[in-house]
Amino acid sequence: MIYPIVFYGDPVLEKPAEQITEFNDDLRKLVDDMFESMYAAHGVGLAAPQIGISKRLAVIDVTFKENPNAKLVLVNPEIIGREGKQTGKEGCLSLPDFHENVTRANVVTVRAQDVHGKWFEKTGDDLLARALLHETDHLNGRLFISHVSALKRDLIKRKIKKLVKAGEWA
Repeated sequence: MIYPIVFYGDPVLEKPAEQITEFNDDLRKLVDDMFESMYAAHGVGLAAPQIGISKRLAVIDVTFKENPNAKLVLVNPEIIGREGKQTGKEGCLSLPDFHENVTRANVVTVRAQDVHGKWFEKTGDDLLARALLHETDHLNGRLFISHVSALKRDLIKRKIKKLVKAGEWA
């Protein structure tokens, strides 16, 4: 099932998501649906709040279907390590058509659970590091625009207000 993406302005995007405590078929189905929804929206990462579900769950595939082994499921993730810096254009499925330069760590280690509840650690660099930080931010109620200057953030928010008034923002 493909879920619609929740856009900026929806309160679910700006509050911390709830811990997942049940590892069952419903969770595995949700993970499958999230990958399907992410691919349909042409994204490389998707957090459950972006489909209106306030749970600490994210899926990532920085290869966008090219390498099935690159698919990553993060349940209850926490960032436990950061190294270096990288700056690059970042966008978000919940803020379509908005892209800004964001500086983030270049190497990131996350500790998370898989769909069966087993804990693991994953270290990624470059785009994977950016995706790990971006999706974990979503689970903490933060959007990538919180990492840009106040001026740029205000400009984006004003553009969105105009789109909402014009009925062009869902």
